[in-house]
This record gives sequence, structure tokens and C-alpha cells, in this order.
Amino acid sequence: MKKIFLLLIGAIFVFAHEKVFVVERENSALAVIENHKLKNEIKNMHNFNHAVVKFIDNDGYVITRDGYLIKFDPIKEKKIKEVKASKSAIGFTLAKDFVAVANYSNKTVEIFDRDLNLLQTIDTSSRNVGIKTYKDYLIFAAMDKDEIWVMKREGKKFKKFKVIENAGEVPFDAMINKNIYVCGFFNSPFVGVLNLDTFEYKKAPLKLEHKNIVLKVPHFGFWSIMKDKFFIPAVGDNKVFVFDKDFNFIKYIEVEGNPVFTSLSPKRDYLAVTFSGKKFPIVEIIDTKSLKIVKRFDFKGMVLHVRWSKEEPLLYVSNNGKSKVIGVNTKTWKEDFSINVPKPSGIFIFHTK
Repeated sequence: MKKIFLLLIGAIFVFAHEKVFVVERENSALAVIENHKLKNEIKNMHNFNHAVVKFIDNDGYVITRDGYLIKFDPIKEKKIKEVKASKSAIGFTLAKDFVAVANYSNKTVEIFDRDLNLLQTIDTSSRNVGIKTYKDYLIFAAMDKDEIWVMKREGKKFKKFKVIENAGEVPFDAMINKNIYVCGFFNSPFVGVLNLDTFEYKKAPLKLEHKNIVLKVPHFGFWSIMKDKFFIPAVGDNKVFVFDKDFNFIKYIEVEGNPVFTSLSPKRDYLAVTFSGKKFPIVEIIDTKSLKIVKRFDFKGMVLHVRWSKEEPLLYVSNNGKSKVIGVNTKTWKEDFSINVPKPSGIFIFHTK
């Protein structure tokens, strides 16, 4: 029996596999990278200027800048279906039986089933961002109203449950960790922290010393959350803020430019930081224990995204300026390989089994 168990474990290890999907920003195509090589391209994907890719089970979904919601097969690497969710969309979230899209131009949130059949339209009269789920709740921020909306599922529909008014000026993104929803604001020197069990809301101040011209708005994400720390990229300041799990301020880390992405390694021991403007070519690596910068890279191009491999000691770097996806070995901190990909942007990893 022990031998059979070991064989099964070995089989799981062998067949678990990482497939990398990269947004080709100007080509309306999704590049497929496997075994460090460009394998395929899924084409005719509409406006990929700010496309986001997510996976659930063996399904892949994309939201495009011009509001198309696309379902694709990440194993067979082909489109399955597309619908026009709005004129302009920025984000979406996946659940076991629905897909929720936060729209800009239509000023709605659209709810679809997993096969992209429309279930519900929620009129918000605002651009919407930071859409997340928790239990029976759907949470998002109304950018033009400075509000956070909590919708509760009742039967097959979501109904307005709670609205946090005057949450902060111009919300732009959010992250969620268990029952804690954290919202960032473009014009307020704090982040909003909403407890989704008690619905207590507090404003955690950010120590912003100066406001630089913001060329690219920072992005939040689950990859910036540890068990005991939150990492928040500053808006218009050369800082990454660090909070504890209860959102008490720990410190800020001075970085080289205006941060855009803060991406945690799988073991949560390193944080990769990317920048905008003149510092687009730079990636800095922060040690999450010492909270100090330990590595700096200059890729001589325009880095738009990074993503850590879960299977290899590898950091994927999307160099849009050089039309390359670069693999950095995280043991040696040296470049292992580069792959020619036309104008790459977001990097998204799918694990096949």
C-alpha cells in the first residue's frame, strides 16, 4: 500500500505542469509558453491594452479593454465563447457558478454564468473597480461615487446589502484576504479596510511625502498578501507600505520609482516590485523578513509585469520594450532564458494536471 501511495504522489508530481499565458498588448493575441518556449498564440482576442486573464478549474477567462468577456480552453489553447459585457471593462472575478465583470463605460456590474450567459445587470451609475467575492457577498468600489458596495446573494440574484459612503476619493483597485477587503484610493492618503464579517470600516493612513506624476496606476492583488503582512504600492510616491495582518502600520520601504506591481514569491520570502515612467526598466527584489532591497535589475526596456513560477526557481519578466519574456533564475539571480513575444504585457500561469 505504501508503494502504491508513493507511486501516486510521483504521478501527481510528474503530471502537474505549468503553462504560461502572456498578453500580447498590441496584437490582440494570447501567447502560450511551455517549457521555456513560445508554443502557440490564441488570436482575435480584441483590445488587449489592459487585458486580464484568470483561471478556475480547467477554464480560462479574459476581460478585454473594450469590454469583451472571453472563455477559452487553456489545455487545448483555443477560444470557446465571447460576449460583449460593456464598452469598456477593467476587472472581473470568478466563482464556482458565476463570473462578475466590473465595467467602466456602461457603469454596471454584469453577472454571467460560467458559460457566459447573462444572469443579472447591476446599475451603479459609476465606473467600477476592485471586484471580489466573499461567502455570499460580491464586493466592489464605485469609482465615481467614492463608495464601496457590498451585494448579497439572495436566490439567483445579488441585492444591495451595504454601502460604505465617503470611503475615500477615487477608488482604483482592491485586494482581499479572507474577510478583509482593502481598497486603494487615487486622491486619498490612506487605504480603506472593510471587515466583511462585522462590516467595520477603517482608514489606514499612508505616509505620503510627495506626489509624483502618476503614469501608471498601481495594481493590488492577492500576491501582495502574507499571513502576517500586507504590502501596498504607493500612489505617486517612491514607497511600498507594509502593514501587519490587523492593518497596523509597520514601515515603508523606499524604492527606486513609482511602484506599479508588488508580487510575492511562492514561499513568500521575496517581493518583486515594478515601476512606471523613467523607471520602467527596473525591477527590485525585497526580502520580506528584513524588508530591505536585496536585488536590482535593469532590463533596458519597459517591464510591464512579473510572475513567479510555482514549479521552478524562476521569475518571469514581461519586457514590452524589447518584445521578450525573460526567465530569471531565483537561485542565482541570473537570466536563464528569453523568449521572443510581440509586445508582452500581463503574465498569467495555468497549472494543468
